[in-house]
Order: sequence, then C-alpha cells, then structure tokens
Amino acid sequence: MDNKISPATMKRRKVLKSLLAIPAAMALAGGTFGSLAHASEANTTGLAVTDDTVKVGILHSVTGTMAISETGSVQAEKLAIEQINAMGGVLGRKIEYIQEDGASDWPTFAEKSKKLLVNDKVAAVFGCWTSASRKAALPVFEQYNGMLFYPTFYEGLEQSPNVIYTGQEATQQILKGIDWAKETKGAKKFFLLGSDYIWPRTSNKIARKHIEKLGLKVVGEEYYPLGHTQFNSVINKIKLKKPDVIFTTVVGGSNVAFYKQLKAAGIDLTKEKPLVLTLSVTEDEILGIGGENVEGLYASMKYFQSLPNDNNKAFVEAFKKKWGEKSVIGDVTQAAYLGPWLWKAAVEKAGSFDVDAIKKTLPGIELTTAPEGYVKVHPNHHLWSKSRIGHAKADGTFEVVYESKDLIEPNPFPKGYQ
Repeated sequence: MDNKISPATMKRRKVLKSLLAIPAAMALAGGTFGSLAHASEANTTGLAVTDDTVKVGILHSVTGTMAISETGSVQAEKLAIEQINAMGGVLGRKIEYIQEDGASDWPTFAEKSKKLLVNDKVAAVFGCWTSASRKAALPVFEQYNGMLFYPTFYEGLEQSPNVIYTGQEATQQILKGIDWAKETKGAKKFFLLGSDYIWPRTSNKIARKHIEKLGLKVVGEEYYPLGHTQFNSVINKIKLKKPDVIFTTVVGGSNVAFYKQLKAAGIDLTKEKPLVLTLSVTEDEILGIGGENVEGLYASMKYFQSLPNDNNKAFVEAFKKKWGEKSVIGDVTQAAYLGPWLWKAAVEKAGSFDVDAIKKTLPGIELTTAPEGYVKVHPNHHLWSKSRIGHAKADGTFEVVYESKDLIEPNPFPKGYQ
C-alpha cells in the first residue's frame, strides 16, 4: 500500500488545522465565517461599507441622569467591537463606530438616530436604554429601515422587525420576580414605586395585574420625575402602609438618593421588613449608590457579574482588563455586549450587511458562549433567557439565590396583561 500523502490531502489537513486553531471567542459569534464579498455584493443599499471597513453607531446617554446606567453599555459594546476586530472583523471588514450622546433626553435620541442612519449610513446601531428613548427612536428606525440592538430589560408590549431586544421582557423579569417573592418570601402586600415614564408605569401596570391575579394586594403606587432626589415623603407613606415588598422601578441617579434616604429613615434592607425587590438596580447603579446602602435588596435580572460559568469569567476578565479593575458589569451591560456579536453572526450568515438580509437570518442565531450562559434569538426578535434573582451584598456584588431551571421563551404580548 502506498502511504505517500498527496498534495491535496496535505492542503486539506492544513486547512483543518487552521480551523481548529480558531480562538474560542469565535463561538460567541455563532461559529461561522462569512465570505469576503466585495462591498458591492455585501452591501446593495448604500450603507457605510467598503472592502475594508463597516461603520456602526453607538447611541447611549453619557451625560445627564441616565449616564450612571448607560456608561456600562457603551463600554461593553466597545469591548465587543474590539474583540471582533481582533478576530478579523465582520465579513473581513474592521468595524468603525460613530458614537453619539443621547444626553438623557428622548427627542435627542430620535435626532441622533436619524443622523446615524441618514447621514452616517451606519449598518447597525447599538443603543438606547430607557423605553422612552427607544420609543422616541423607533419610528426613525422603521422609517429609514435601520437595525437597533436594544439592551435593556423592558415592559414588553412591543415587537419590531427593526429592533433586536437583547434584555428581558416582562414575563421573564416582572412576573418571575413577583412569583419568587410570593413563593419564597410569602409576600402578600406590595408597594409599587417608579420613575415617571413609560417603562416604570407600564411595568407596574403589569405587576399590579399579576399581583391581583395571585390574590395578593397592592397597598400603594407612586411615581417621581427622572432625576428626582427627595424621597422622604414616599418613605413615610411606605412606613405607614407596611408592605411586605417595595417593588421598585426607580432608574438612574435617583437611585442614589432613594437608597441613602431609605437607610437614613431606619429601614434596614437586610432585615427584609419590608423586602426591596428592584427591576432597575444592577452592579452599575450600585457603583454610584454604594454597596453599604443597598445591602439586603433583591434584584430580578437575567445576569449578575458573579455568575460562575466559564463564559462569564472570561468576559469579566476582559472587561476589567480594558476598563479597570474597579469597573463593574450589570445586567444591561452584559446584554449590550451581546448586540455586536449577534449582528456579526447574522451578517455572516446572510453574507450581506443589508438590513433586510439580516432580518431573515437573525431568528435562530444563538450564542453558546454568552456570558449569561446561552441565548437564542426568537422569531419575535427577543431572546430566550433564564430568569434570576440576586441578593445584594455590601461589596456591591450579588449572590444569585434563584435561577430558572430552563430558558424562558420570550412573550412580549402576554395574554391578560396588555
């Protein structure tokens, strides 16, 4: 038998060897390579794509009351883009980003969205945080057929072919959180507290319906403007109503004042009388609030920096290497990190940057090495994710005390909650 290896076989072995040497991070992008098509083939709709580069937009508030929450999203998106570029980019093109500041002002988000899509002709935008900013920008994305990757947990009741929602919707966060409080803590009475805009009001409307469906009771409901810093009056109301749970959707810088004043009023969160269950305080906000002021609260999220899986350990290490050891990673920050990777996978599956092409390939895209564990894009443009409850510690981290056994299918229009 002739054991001589043919040149063709040698070539195949070299190709196989090179494929096996692909960095593990490639799996995060779906594990596929796209062809290096000429710009005219990979881009037929006038996007900012050349044979060597592709432009995207980053649109978050880095000034104003929401900067405390949104800065982490910017950092995560930049890290993802840097990692993707280090691996060769998307369809062989390096990503260049144009960053705009929404400045915690909803009309500004609409204005900047139009600028990115119409003037800069970006292939995708990673951005928005509050539902108010998303609602302001959404008509722009639909009018000009742009693609927005939106990272924040939100109230649901929305679905757009021009948006990928990488955070949780209500059934994955609100309903699961209330169920946990009832089943684990025996909660019967809830006080709903939120900032005064779309997400808190709609979230609490859903929460109220669920609380009442469970035979429980809402004993108070209050809202305050974004940036509000005087919570002593509502804290006194809470003391009088004696709820089992303060269910809070206060966002941004207002959280700093609320939790400090709660502590000053003698409410010790570690005693859980009342228990505080938040949908809006992550590690990012705790960095500004101070761990000593939130120790004992519970948060309903899908991600916490302390998750022990290997995917997350690598992500946290890379994040801190780029942004400093004192940097922290919250739920929305992780969801923002997913955006560029999902977009990369969809583009390479389509072999095109065109928005209509990636709309077809996005459903079914999965990230097997997402920091939260595993996610998959549903046909409704939301993600299959797990629900988790975290217990805040004095050092600003969370201990995960509950995790859903299975991934929860996203359902942005739950029957009976609209």
